[in-house]
Amino acid sequence: MKLKTFTAPTYTEALNKVKEELGDDVVIVSSKEIKKKTLTSQGLYEIVVAIEEENIKPRKNVTSDEEHVKEVMLKLSSAAKEISSLSDDEKSYEYASHTQNTAAAVHSNPLGPQKSEDIIALKNQISQIADTLKFLQATVWDMVNNNELELPPEFSEIYALSRASGMSEKHLDEIMKLTIKYMPLKMRKNRETIKRYFHTLLKKMVPIRVEREVRPPHKKIMMFVGPTGVGKTTTIAKLAARYAYKLSQRHKVGIITLDTYRIGAVEQLMTYAKMMRLPIETVVDPSDFGDALNSLRHNDYILIDTVGSSQHDKEKIEKLKSFLKVDTFAEININLVLSAVTKYEDLVDIYKNFSILPIDTFVFTKLDETKTYGNIFSLLLDTKKPVSYFSIGQEVPDDLMEAGADYLLKGILNKEFN
Repeated sequence: MKLKTFTAPTYTEALNKVKEELGDDVVIVSSKEIKKKTLTSQGLYEIVVAIEEENIKPRKNVTSDEEHVKEVMLKLSSAAKEISSLSDDEKSYEYASHTQNTAAAVHSNPLGPQKSEDIIALKNQISQIADTLKFLQATVWDMVNNNELELPPEFSEIYALSRASGMSEKHLDEIMKLTIKYMPLKMRKNRETIKRYFHTLLKKMVPIRVEREVRPPHKKIMMFVGPTGVGKTTTIAKLAARYAYKLSQRHKVGIITLDTYRIGAVEQLMTYAKMMRLPIETVVDPSDFGDALNSLRHNDYILIDTVGSSQHDKEKIEKLKSFLKVDTFAEININLVLSAVTKYEDLVDIYKNFSILPIDTFVFTKLDETKTYGNIFSLLLDTKKPVSYFSIGQEVPDDLMEAGADYLLKGILNKEFN
């Protein structure tokens, strides 16, 4: 038995190398990420396989999908040559018509209009072939050979885009099975109709918390929790400005900060509050929390900043929970603030650990730092919790928007459609 190592920028590419050289009947001894992908360099993955020399079977030179691609390429080439020939004839015909009497030339050459129709027909044929090629680009890779998901070629591009967006493979496979089962055959003719159907299906799955302005005598208390560095303080400043100055009417807004641990956190929020002329209270212990709330009870909105913590720091999360035991004049809505650049598995881990608090909704930040939002979609699908706001930049107060399914799905489906 021998060990052989394969490396490539992605795990999929490394696995493809294994399959191309050794086929499917190999034993994978180990696989690991050697180098993480950065903005300036590719990642590096390694797969080590065990092989018996006498059992090494030659890999077929061409897969059925590759044969399909070659066949389409041949058709495209032939069609291109034919249309080129017809175009040359058409130019000659137009030149003859220009130098002779136009009406007489048209009547004397009845093949002219026919050739024009042929050119139009061939152009349409080339367009259809190009669509087919686009569908097949993503098929010649290992995921199409997934035994549990038989993926027709026309769905391969949508599958590839969704997978690349960071969507959970489990969710994607389930959604693709439903799509394949229920999509009308007439809608499978081109990529645009498939995209529209898939977009509509995914849109119905995204839970959104619609913003509703507070009307007297109602009050709204919002606490923002989450890991360190996701942008809770900046998000609160944006929301404070939104509620106080940007909605249909100006609302009274008060701010409370529980984040007395981080250097400069209180000063940062106080600076924002001073600029907007909003009252702010600083609280250290739960015993002071009730007094701070009562001092701000004349406000329509009370926004509460909290200390950021690792999802594994149980002590800090438990302390946040102790603040919720204080009697208040209105329900405290817990908003879990998360970064859009966090991978799906880590988002799930963060949610599970913070869910000892009664999470009401999500707020996602840093959507300007990525255009692949499949991780967000999968978390919403997993938790059935709605998302309320997206932070799409650093500018206060402008770079904040109400969450919307269409904006989210752009990062999943429109990556190559723009």
